[in-house]
Amino acid sequence: MPVVMPASDPPSPPQNGRAHSASSTWDPAAFEAPDYYDLDALLPAEATAIRDEVRTFVTEEVVSVVEGHAQKATFPDHLIPAFADLGLLGPTLPAQYGGGGHSNLVYGLMMQEVERGDSALRSFCSVTGSLVMYPIWQYGTEAQKERWLPQLAQGEAVGCFGLTEPEVGSNPAQMQTRARRDGDDWVLSGHKRWSTNATIADVAVIWAKDEDDVVRGFLVETDRDGVSTPPIDDTWSLRAAVTSEVVLDDVRVPDAHRLPGVEGLKGPLSCLTQARYGICWGTVGAAMACYDAARQHARNRSQFGKPIGGFQLVQERLVEMVQAITKAQLLNWRLGTLKDEDAMRPQQVSLAKRNNCEMALEVARSARQVLGGNGVTSQYPVMRHMANLESVVTYEGTHEIHTLVVGEDVTGENAFT
Repeated sequence: MPVVMPASDPPSPPQNGRAHSASSTWDPAAFEAPDYYDLDALLPAEATAIRDEVRTFVTEEVVSVVEGHAQKATFPDHLIPAFADLGLLGPTLPAQYGGGGHSNLVYGLMMQEVERGDSALRSFCSVTGSLVMYPIWQYGTEAQKERWLPQLAQGEAVGCFGLTEPEVGSNPAQMQTRARRDGDDWVLSGHKRWSTNATIADVAVIWAKDEDDVVRGFLVETDRDGVSTPPIDDTWSLRAAVTSEVVLDDVRVPDAHRLPGVEGLKGPLSCLTQARYGICWGTVGAAMACYDAARQHARNRSQFGKPIGGFQLVQERLVEMVQAITKAQLLNWRLGTLKDEDAMRPQQVSLAKRNNCEMALEVARSARQVLGGNGVTSQYPVMRHMANLESVVTYEGTHEIHTLVVGEDVTGENAFT
């Protein structure tokens, strides 16, 4: 999407992202996380401590700048070192490779808080940890792990993931990108699209079919001859992200850059399961941000002689929001405990992804209604979250695709074709 703003020329967003602070009834520093069923009592103390550290960072360092970046379609690359310091890049991977060695519950809570700031920043972290570091760790050689994982974890290198193509989205088995063996090398040709980070990436995890139509993964440095990563810069969503294409024109890579530990679609789909898990938590963070803005506004905005939170219809909206968020929080908690017990199934991730994305969009839309006309301005985060969520509900499996995944699981019938 956008190219990165040079460090010497940062954007100048309004303080706290509010262009009209005189009439604002939202204070991001006054954020109160909805926890109606005392979910914190179910979480280990270590998990809540890490979550609170990330929460403070997002409130103090992200919320104040992200609106300006979204308005100008630039990525806040100055935050990458902080992402690394907080352990947001590969949090569940082993410490020997630079990862945090944390539980999946911790990973989920981290992504929740980052997306409370902005979906684009959670996408950066998810792609790095789940779509780039995870396949290197799971399917790569020791040399590949030592070469890339510590750098990616420290934010010293940036990675991207290449699976979706201009004509291939929900059915990756139809991918057109090819990998042809030539002696000790492979020659890659193809076109990937909707690749977060690609324009600023140092390495791309590219999935391609060989001469026998077997899907294989490759680590491709983006400065190799024949690689180009043009940005996709005409979107209304995820404007604080770097979203790009990856064009491969007879790119030669040595066989040592092939991921030897996996063949077939299991490789990319297993990566997507890891990233979708993070999305399940991240969307709850976006919903929390929208709900809190609406709640503050309802308490502070007066009409007809009293705060609008005193009117039944406004209360109904707020109750529906907190009810939906609470159900998603409990769903995520159970999903995370299953994942930490190595008992989670991909179909369970699909159910959470479709539920939580839909939930977050509905919360954002309802919060915008509570905010009235001011809800479409940058003095509140709601419209930005709403626009971002329109991408999140589509990428890494659309609502409809996840419906069919769960539908097949409960009926035993494949409805994809």
